[in-house]
Amino acid sequence: MTRVQLEIALGVLLVVATSAILIIVGLGEEKRMERFELEQQAQAIEVGADLYDINCKGCHGPKGEGVPGLCPPLNDAHFFNGRLVEVGWTGTQEDYIISTVSTGRLISTRPEQYAGGGKPAMPAWSDHYGGPLRDDQIRNIAAFIMNWQATAGQVTTSTETTPVAGVGTDITIALPEGDATQGETLANGQGCVACHITTATGPAWQPSGDQPGIADRSTLRLEQPDYTGTATTPEQYLFESIVDPHVYLVEGYTTVMPNIYGEKLSAQDTADLIAYLLTFK
Repeated sequence: MTRVQLEIALGVLLVVATSAILIIVGLGEEKRMERFELEQQAQAIEVGADLYDINCKGCHGPKGEGVPGLCPPLNDAHFFNGRLVEVGWTGTQEDYIISTVSTGRLISTRPEQYAGGGKPAMPAWSDHYGGPLRDDQIRNIAAFIMNWQATAGQVTTSTETTPVAGVGTDITIALPEGDATQGETLANGQGCVACHITTATGPAWQPSGDQPGIADRSTLRLEQPDYTGTATTPEQYLFESIVDPHVYLVEGYTTVMPNIYGEKLSAQDTADLIAYLLTFK
């Protein structure tokens, strides 16, 4: 065999071997892509779970069970089987979630049951609308919520909690000594930070520009001619803002905060939240 013939033979063998490898890879490509898609979906759900825990659980519950009087359940058969028809949504369930999270909800669709009362009920979370989250983060949250679909119709999530002796709306009562650390935990768990720190839906607690933090700003509020509340001290002003937020609205804001915390929070909870707010100088 001449050198030319040898090179031709080797070339043919390489072509055949390469073709065989491509065929083998091609035959397994569909399964490989399926595995890749599952891995990407799992990663999106995992990231979405963290984002939900930080931004959503305070209003919709740690397991999507909802908070009575505040926000509806998401881990719920009706949410997946009837909600789209109820609101007239013609797209997919996932697109509905993405749209609602992105733009918020100006008017509650069930004001007799959940926050809003005909006024803004949910802040916009997309950074396109002034919120703190990117599009990919919102898609991850949607993926996490969609992960409940398979079992939402089979599992009944419990919203039962240990009864709390609500603090009420009398801001002149004496509160116990507050714990700022516990107050921070409550602020995160009750979803307060979603409106007052991570978005501009509610008046900011932190100082900004020439504006002091809410602790020092509370004193200034009492001196404003448009103040319509009954507080006489910064502590009472914060107390009033928590349990009766409709008494006085800061200029530029509307009534988003539900009027339920006088029943939902104990005297100790309220004292802890006030102690935490007083750290924002």
